[in-house]
Amino acid sequence: MIVFDFRGKVVLVTGSSRGIGAGILSAFAQAGATCVLHFWDDPDGTNRRDAEQLATQLRQLPQQPTIHVFSADVRDAAQVAALMQQIQQTCGGLDILVNNAGILRDRTLKKMTLEEWHAVIQTNLDGVFYCCKFAHDILRDSGRIVNISSIAGLIGVHGQTNYAAAKAGVIGLTRVLAKELARRQITVNAIAPGVIQTAMLGEIKPDVLAEYLKQIPIGRLGQPADIANAVLFLASEESGYITGQVLPVTGGWV
Repeated sequence: MIVFDFRGKVVLVTGSSRGIGAGILSAFAQAGATCVLHFWDDPDGTNRRDAEQLATQLRQLPQQPTIHVFSADVRDAAQVAALMQQIQQTCGGLDILVNNAGILRDRTLKKMTLEEWHAVIQTNLDGVFYCCKFAHDILRDSGRIVNISSIAGLIGVHGQTNYAAAKAGVIGLTRVLAKELARRQITVNAIAPGVIQTAMLGEIKPDVLAEYLKQIPIGRLGQPADIANAVLFLASEESGYITGQVLPVTGGWV
């Protein structure tokens, strides 16, 4: 079994105050990385409270990882640029960028509002572009970018025109950046999760979720740790000859 060691590495996981992002960040912390826990500072303060609680928990690990808690709205290019400057000033640079921040606004095309379309595209696609663009100058050579896409971007899911379009865009962006950054030995890959058990599943109707479960050969929903394990591999030195790829993590669904 490979035990990953990220001591001396600085990792940013966007949207890591809860859910898949929190699982990914926790795995990096356990592997000794210096972690940037990123959150969007929502009006009611929920994300900030979750972020601070997670940071406190991770700092108590036996590894005693360094956890920095920074906020930014990934939909806002200026805020993303400021976030990267903050990381540069605080950590001296970045080794691993995991673009995880995302939202759902599911609705059929007929019922989907323009606000629901733009909200998902701005967060799930524009946000990834901004983070890659402004991380470019602080990302060290031989670094790693791992983008969290979705099987929706590969096969399409009913009621997710906005989400599927954004996640398919992330896959296209991943493949282009893999070629553009290869000369610096920076790899760029994407993971396409299936149905993962997080709070976001609350936005999926129970009958729809039950149908999804029937289609998963392994017979269970995915867990954040399933995605985290895949991310750590793609962020490791062992994956240095893998770039421009999309890894479905779906329990056999896709």
